[in-house]
Amino acid sequence: MTFGAQQQPGRSAAGPGGRPPGRGRARRLLPLGVALWAVLEIWLLTVVAEAAGGLTVLALLIAGAVLGSIVVKRAGRRAWRRLSDSLQPGSPSAAPAPESGGTGLTMLGGLLLILPGFLSDAAGLLCLFPPTRALLRRTVGSRLAAPTAFAPGSFGDAFQQARIHHPDGKVVQGEVVRDEGREPSGPRHDGPQLPR
Repeated sequence: MTFGAQQQPGRSAAGPGGRPPGRGRARRLLPLGVALWAVLEIWLLTVVAEAAGGLTVLALLIAGAVLGSIVVKRAGRRAWRRLSDSLQPGSPSAAPAPESGGTGLTMLGGLLLILPGFLSDAAGLLCLFPPTRALLRRTVGSRLAAPTAFAPGSFGDAFQQARIHHPDGKVVQGEVVRDEGREPSGPRHDGPQLPR
């Protein structure tokens, strides 16, 4: 089974300019963004430590970690309760309440509060504050609802090509590879047959 174009001998996989194909701008800028975030966090910690003292900064970081742990724990319990309620036999499969859609953002907010630093704490509080959480949910929802097209030769493109949809709704992962030079000599059985 192959997932993409096979490489011919003597050809390199790099595209024009020596870059691998399918490497986007966001993927190139992500390490720079993470480094910039870390530098800003350290700078902000030193500024607050000079203004308020080192013990105050330590107390704020510990308070943020404790608050974040409590938020993640409560959101996890709420998600687990909702999952167990939906799996109960005989329970009506009703649509979730509008306020229940923010569990992911609540958990993200808690995780950002756990991370040491004041910028991550501010981002975590934005995920927890109801008006900004609703705004983030709408923005992220519209981004996820937009159709995505994968670059040819990327992993996402190979995954899309490998999905074969059957009429009965089942999805089988795989790809059909045909040898162009050979004639089939008859029925070939490579393994167990799937029921149709």
